[in-house]
Amino acid sequence: MNHTYVVIMAGGVGTRFWPFSRTSYPKQFHDVLGTGRTLLQQTADRFEGICPPEHIFIVTSWLYKDLCQEQLPQLSDDQVLCEPIARNTAPCIAYACYKIAQHDPEANIIVAPADHIILKEEEFQRTIKTALQATTGQDILVTLGIQPSRPDTGYGYIQYIPESGDAIKKVKTFTEKPHLELAQQFVASGEFVWNAGIFVWNVQAIIKAFEQYLPEVAEIFAEGADIYYTEGEKAFVDKAYSLTKSISIDNGVMEKAGNVHVVLSDFGWSDLGTWKSLYEVSDKNEDFNVIDGHIMLYDTKNCIIKTPKDRLVVVNGLDGYIVAEYDNVLMICRKEEEQKVKNFVADAKERGTEFV
Repeated sequence: MNHTYVVIMAGGVGTRFWPFSRTSYPKQFHDVLGTGRTLLQQTADRFEGICPPEHIFIVTSWLYKDLCQEQLPQLSDDQVLCEPIARNTAPCIAYACYKIAQHDPEANIIVAPADHIILKEEEFQRTIKTALQATTGQDILVTLGIQPSRPDTGYGYIQYIPESGDAIKKVKTFTEKPHLELAQQFVASGEFVWNAGIFVWNVQAIIKAFEQYLPEVAEIFAEGADIYYTEGEKAFVDKAYSLTKSISIDNGVMEKAGNVHVVLSDFGWSDLGTWKSLYEVSDKNEDFNVIDGHIMLYDTKNCIIKTPKDRLVVVNGLDGYIVAEYDNVLMICRKEEEQKVKNFVADAKERGTEFV
């Protein structure tokens, strides 16, 4: 536990969850499930007992530094790593891991997004501990794989070698967001799992991987070795991000590395990427509606309705819709057409930045 660290990625805007998730207040800072804790707070909470509080690091935008510290007041300034610009997950992870390495070269690191839902917390902790045991002192990169419940085209897929290992399987291939026919083949084969985007590795293994597969990223962040934890860190990071390219850890490292393993996992996971995913994990009434707000329903079923509590909303005659209102924007959209939300956001931006 003394060498275990957690890196929480909390810089995204969550466009597909608009209008609830906005540039000024993204979904990870909301209490999406009505539990009294935001997604960011829930993410930090689930690592209690896995690592000490002072070993939790948040990587976010400068825009959200104050929000992070308001919601997680136990964090010091050194534990909130601020990106000057978004550069996807590889630079985000590199920044955190190179900084942690400077403090603890024996660090064993868990990387997790701030906006995922985990319904079975104890099983999640058990799975994480299995991965941590495997990565301690070993040159391997571990990801968590979720048994697919449907041929979803919105997730990345991991093919593993069934006969390799017991709890941890050797990864054969990664496939990012396949088309429907390919996703159907993957699920039918029984050899593929969804990529949960949660990673575990020791710091030396990930630095070695960066040096091998993203050497330009490795070079940039290695130069900060004597600057992390000093007053010069912000200036260094601002320059580093201006030099690095935008690339995901999946494309940059995981798809190329030969030492990737997967822990087959079942802990009630959802990436909460869309309104439909929130609908699927939420409690429903007798008409299969998910309701959050002051709402009167008539002849309405299979809907998710999330509106301000100070507004009475009356809905009549809808089947399979998203009705979402937040901060001067109301969206009504068929659940099956939620992929259009990104188009709505792009068009709304032309009306004014206050709408996005």
